[in-house]
Amino acid sequence: MKQTCPWPQDDPQMVEYHDTEWGVPLHNDQKLFEFLVLDAFQAGLSWSTILHKRENFRKAFKDFDPKKVARFTQPDIQRLLADQGIIRNRLKIEATVKNAKAFLKVQREFGTFGKYIWSFVGHQPVDNKWETVSQIPTSSVQSDDMSKDLKARGFSFVGTTICYAFMQAAGMVNDHLVSCFRHREVKPLGNGERK
Repeated sequence: MKQTCPWPQDDPQMVEYHDTEWGVPLHNDQKLFEFLVLDAFQAGLSWSTILHKRENFRKAFKDFDPKKVARFTQPDIQRLLADQGIIRNRLKIEATVKNAKAFLKVQREFGTFGKYIWSFVGHQPVDNKWETVSQIPTSSVQSDDMSKDLKARGFSFVGTTICYAFMQAAGMVNDHLVSCFRHREVKPLGNGERK
């Protein structure tokens, strides 16, 4: 039996996410926006809670299209507050609309959001070599810098812990344990494009 990180446990959706997405370098702007949204909603909750509602979030936030989300108005926010399929938190919903507008500004300035966000790790994934889950940090110097810069650009729900979770999801850091089969598989994908 292949060795894996222990955190997905026996939850099939978590296992699938761990085995196919987590830690894989991601440069596609729409997918990066998706993780920005999902990680903001995760604040104070477990990732499995968010993952199990992912398809509902996808429908609610127009397939995570930042252009469409940036145009959301008060009636859209009311609709989302009534949507039992997602996390109905007014602050997080309003932050998502605000973040979509800030995201589009970053795209205009840098050409892509990916170019901007990957600059925090020098455009190369940080290949960590953790042996136990307890060694994996919840923030880093890079996530501190990212958080500060995103806030300065008008983003909300982008504290350093959320930024670090985003970096893990987007493959900006390889935090698979060295004993996990995915650590070796993810490592050579450094410059790869994940759609």
